[in-house]
Amino acid sequence: MEVKIGIQNVGRELIIESGQSPDDVAQAVTDAIRSDLGLLTLVDEKGRRVVIPIGKLAYVEIAESETRRVGFGAL
Repeated sequence: MEVKIGIQNVGRELIIESGQSPDDVAQAVTDAIRSDLGLLTLVDEKGRRVVIPIGKLAYVEIAESETRRVGFGAL
């Protein structure tokens, strides 16, 4: 699953490939917003941990990864 994270005052978005379900990521964002600590922590498919302060978060886009089609029938 692909997660795109926009950060305030940063021109590029952060893209993470995660093995979590969309509901799990949405719940992690909600929990981070509600927590006193104010940190969003996600883990990508390679086990790397990404920590983002909620105060700098602009948006989070959660989408299922698209399967890539190969061949002439992909048009």
